[in-house]
Order: sequence, then C-alpha cells, then structure tokens
Amino acid sequence: MRGTIALDAKGKELDCGNVSLAHLAALFSTTAVTCQPIAMALDKATFVVCGAKLDGNTIDLGTALIAAGYAFAATDQKGNAVSASYLVAELNAKMKADGLWAMKFQHPIGLLLKRPKEQDR
Repeated sequence: MRGTIALDAKGKELDCGNVSLAHLAALFSTTAVTCQPIAMALDKATFVVCGAKLDGNTIDLGTALIAAGYAFAATDQKGNAVSASYLVAELNAKMKADGLWAMKFQHPIGLLLKRPKEQDR
C-alpha cells in the first residue's frame, strides 16, 4: 500500500506501494492486463480480478503478486480472507520470506481495517 514503509535488511526505508508497483511492472511489462469487476465494497470500491496472457496461459495477477510477496490477500471487515487461494498464496510467500515478507512492515490489512473506524470519528 502506497505510503506505508518497509525496512529492508540494512534498515533502509522503502515505500511498500512503490516496491509492489515496480514488481507488477516487471512481471507484466510485455503483455496487456485485463480486469473484470467481481464485487463492490461497502465504501463503494470495486473488487476486480485481473489477468494477463503469458506464453499462452492466463495468469491471475493477484495470485502472481501475492505469491511473490508483493501484494496481500483481501479481507472482509471482520478480517476474514475474501479468497482462500489468495490467502494460501500469501501464507506461502510469508513462510518463504519472499518479496516484502523479507522486510519489516505493518501488514496493510490492519491499516485498512482501522481506516473506516477512524473516519467515523
């Protein structure tokens, strides 16, 4: 999430969103990405599933980014995973310390779940 900071092994501060965006650009720099809306959040945000064709196969963008440790499984307002496959991909990336999991950071789900409560004040 842009604006959140991760610390690498040397203590250097990195913007999590920029690191994730760079990884996304590297993964899909030579192919078009298409997205389909699948649901609406309570705050009117649209949940989408995005994919890209690589070597004749359609790759789910969310799975690719989450499995590489550069994105996180979405949750509902109670903190439950919206997609079991995304949660599995996240847990595997975390166990292997891939991507952002190799750094110290605050998980964005905690930040996102706090925001609506803070906005109600």
